[in-house]
Amino acid sequence: MSMDLNDYTIIKEGEAEILMHAKNEVFFNKTQVNNRDMSIAVLRTFISKRRQEHEELLSKRNKKNGSSSDVEDKPNDCNINIQKSNEQGLEEKPNEDPCTASGEPVKIEGKVRGKLKPPRVLEALSASGLRALRYAREVEGIGQVVALDNDKGAVEACQRNIKFNGTVACSKVESHLADARVYMLTHPKEFDVVDLDPYGSPSVFLDSAVQSVVDGGMLMCTATDMAVLCGGNGEVCYSKYGSYPLRGKYCHEMALRILLACIESHANRYKRYIVPVLSVQMDFYVRVFVRVYTSASAMKNTPLKLSYVYQCIGCDSFHLQPIGRTVSKNTSVRYLPGFAPVVPQECSDCGKKFNMGGPIWSAPIHDQDWVTSILADVKSMKNCYPAYERISAVLTTISEELPDVPLFLSLHNLCATLKCTSPSAVIFRSAVINAGYQISGTHVNPLGLKSDAPMDVIWDIMRCWVKNHPVKAQPADQPGSVILAKEPVLQANFARAVASLSKAQAKKVARFLPNPERHWGPKLRAGRQITSKHISLLGEEAVNGCLNDLDSERDAKRQKIEKSNDAIAES
Repeated sequence: MSMDLNDYTIIKEGEAEILMHAKNEVFFNKTQVNNRDMSIAVLRTFISKRRQEHEELLSKRNKKNGSSSDVEDKPNDCNINIQKSNEQGLEEKPNEDPCTASGEPVKIEGKVRGKLKPPRVLEALSASGLRALRYAREVEGIGQVVALDNDKGAVEACQRNIKFNGTVACSKVESHLADARVYMLTHPKEFDVVDLDPYGSPSVFLDSAVQSVVDGGMLMCTATDMAVLCGGNGEVCYSKYGSYPLRGKYCHEMALRILLACIESHANRYKRYIVPVLSVQMDFYVRVFVRVYTSASAMKNTPLKLSYVYQCIGCDSFHLQPIGRTVSKNTSVRYLPGFAPVVPQECSDCGKKFNMGGPIWSAPIHDQDWVTSILADVKSMKNCYPAYERISAVLTTISEELPDVPLFLSLHNLCATLKCTSPSAVIFRSAVINAGYQISGTHVNPLGLKSDAPMDVIWDIMRCWVKNHPVKAQPADQPGSVILAKEPVLQANFARAVASLSKAQAKKVARFLPNPERHWGPKLRAGRQITSKHISLLGEEAVNGCLNDLDSERDAKRQKIEKSNDAIAES
């Protein structure tokens, strides 16, 4: 099939190049370069960690048997008995492949496969195939990359781009016209990595995705329907994700935790569970990277990782209600419902009612060991990442987050409730540290603060601040007035603490960067006609240029039709 190269633009990102048609036929989003770079960084670390875990398994097996003579003997004849301790909560798996095991401490009997195969990657929604091509060309040690799309034009574009990228791409990447859900269901536990990056919500793909990943494999998932996840349409969020969002200052982190809880829910249906290694909110979407394991007994711990959120409608104080708890007696563990309620009918700080949201994932959303490894890899290969500045800034901020504190406070929001001037972040953080608690920033919001201090301690610190910085009298029924009417139990110490500045702040390392250009955000869905209402997405110049091109095409067609009509009339 012949094609006119003048109709195409060559787009280069990393080491991959794609041909994009002048018309909006196949979706390509320049903004997602941050997403693709972060995914490549995580994929590199996953391959490295996977290799280490496999070597540890082989080493333990060798130490137990005292010999390595039969490690590579009959590599396809593996009779493996993997048992994990009750403390880790894993069931006995008689025929599990060690190449796909989690890498956690295990007891192994029998022969272990000596050679680890390159990881297979499934990009379930490939569009132009740029992401799959970058994986194949830039990630060392990658195996086969399967790119799927259910749009014929997208598959043709992907196949064209595979050929355009040469022999490496042709040997590693294959493109198929298929419904991603059907394909994943018919290929259970076949892929070491499954990448979901849909235009909108990933909810319809999650059930089949968690079945397609091997034990210990990686699921990468993006959600761009932030209006739904952040509380704009709570009933829609509940129908898609099974959680009700709250419109607090922490709504973007809550979006991350709702997505994780949803993935865990889908995994549990197949005796599987997830372990998050990195969860990111950036630009206009959330992106999570989780490992998927199989274990009926470990799955029992899921209620311990989920919580409901109570948020006061007056002062925005929030409290978490765990769904489940455990009781240990001797060597046995009983799983019971969580104690409730964690809050009274009315807020103990301001007297207002609570809204309830969730359930959300309340366990850690990052693995700090992974974050450190990913950040080190990114810094060592900075020239390989087009969006190096942005992803290194995000990873730096994540590396300094408190790992086990769900959601965060907004200092400006606290001051807005009290109608007082705001202390600097350093002063407030010092007061929290001097009170004996931990505090850190969050990558989600430059003004957000994570702390393990309870809300009554936070309000006591603010009461002490207001005593030194008085406010105007407010009506007695206002939440701020009710809070300030109480005497502080804790006497805050605002002396500057050594740890009040993070290491990145002390070294003046950039953590929050501005958008690189105007109109940086989600682009128009493929196949949509560009009109004047898309100026906010694409910019005035781009829209006017496209409209002018469309007008020129219409004029040319009109003239052609008129000429043919004139010729017919003359004849």
